[in-house]
Amino acid sequence: MSLVLDSAAQDLLFREARTANTFTDEPVTDEQIQAIYDLVKYGPTAFNQTPLRITLVRSAEARERLVKHMAEGNQPKTATAPLVAILSADNEFHEELPELFPHFPQAKDLFFAERSAREGAATLNAALQAAYFIIGVRAAGLAAGPMTGLDFAGVQKEFLDGDHTPLMVMNIGKPGEDAWFPRSPRLTYGEVITTV
Repeated sequence: MSLVLDSAAQDLLFREARTANTFTDEPVTDEQIQAIYDLVKYGPTAFNQTPLRITLVRSAEARERLVKHMAEGNQPKTATAPLVAILSADNEFHEELPELFPHFPQAKDLFFAERSAREGAATLNAALQAAYFIIGVRAAGLAAGPMTGLDFAGVQKEFLDGDHTPLMVMNIGKPGEDAWFPRSPRLTYGEVITTV
């Protein structure tokens, strides 16, 4: 075997994992989410940026406000998932860089003084962190249902501010009955990998 990770863990994180469309009603606790974050926060980003922000939508009132901004096909599962999270990019992440990248504190002003540079970096690195978060959800024995079918401007106005850009909404929980579609095809090694 070429991988150090055992086969069962590979299945849990990748081969058997799917994007869930239905969930049981078993709750997802704050302790589970903290354990997930405390694991995935170590995933690499440029300059150790940490622009991902996660808004947990727990109250019935907030859930109702969110559902109206979801695409029609995403509304029922968002209304019934045990936990829903809004994943966004903090475009003012650079303020934390002196603490997070202490050996080069001038990176904050040297590379990220301009808002446009921050927005691009925040989107890319928060998307990386969102991918780590999905893997962390799977590592906790839960299923993730990330969705980009939503009114991004509406979600931003309803839940965030001008410094935070929504990336996706994610349903989280134990997979329910008929939770996923059959596995879709993937490109092969030869179609993706080039050696030069």
